Amino acid sequence: MRLLRVGELGAERPAVEREDRWFDARPVTDDFDGAFLAGGGIGRLRAALDAGRLPEMSHEALRIGAPVARPGKVVCIGLNYRDHAAEIGAAVPEEPVVFMKDPSTVIGPYDDVLVPRGSTKTDWEVELGVVIGSTARYLEDTDAARDVVAGYLVSHDVSEREWQLERGGTWDKGKSCETFNPTGPYLVPAEDVGDPQHLGLRLWVNGVQRQNGSTADMIFPVLEVLRYVSRFMVLNPGDLVNTGTPAGVALALPGTPYLRPGDAVELEIDGLGRQRQVMRQA
Repeated sequence: MRLLRVGELGAERPAVEREDRWFDARPVTDDFDGAFLAGGGIGRLRAALDAGRLPEMSHEALRIGAPVARPGKVVCIGLNYRDHAAEIGAAVPEEPVVFMKDPSTVIGPYDDVLVPRGSTKTDWEVELGVVIGSTARYLEDTDAARDVVAGYLVSHDVSEREWQLERGGTWDKGKSCETFNPTGPYLVPAEDVGDPQHLGLRLWVNGVQRQNGSTADMIFPVLEVLRYVSRFMVLNPGDLVNTGTPAGVALALPGTPYLRPGDAVELEIDGLGRQRQVMRQA
């Protein structure tokens, strides 16, 4: 079972995909948001699907939006793959590197990404995104962290490297430009993913593969990231946690052009689906 939201921007409706068939989820919920996740919505949705209570729907020509509506916050982990830290000459961090991203950056998996005005270093990053399903504060261990995960999705943590690294202050100004976090196409429930530390991640720019990694290479595994972050802030249902990117970003590839209007980026994670965005000028 995979959850998705379809329809025009601002008017998306919830749906479920199973074995290439789509079903309308509105008999169970009006939307996939924090309240739905916190209220045991995924279990109720699965039960309704198994019982045949969700009407089948056509999905031709429907826009796919972000699979979770209105995340309260987007928390990101930097330098969380050994090969990525090595390629940019950074030391392996002793603790997770945590930064925030404006939640309004979250868009659908096939929506256009805007190259900011004045940008010369817009970069790509395929990441495993974790969606929180219940309130997480001061999690005692990774077993407790496992219980707060609603599911996983493909997340594209787009970055403007000059603004992130060369303009002073925190990373946020290079991470929070509009459209800088495509997500989806699906939210896959945690129970359908299994171990999140054995997933392949891949990304192509204009058909050329740039990233090809595995979550097995994370420095801090997913559940440890959640445990750690919960010591510093409360994670609420519907929040998104981006868990880092493997090697292959433009920042670390001398002579590789950064993203410009007209470029196409495709990315995928095993079992979670595939995205495609075209870059255009803001």
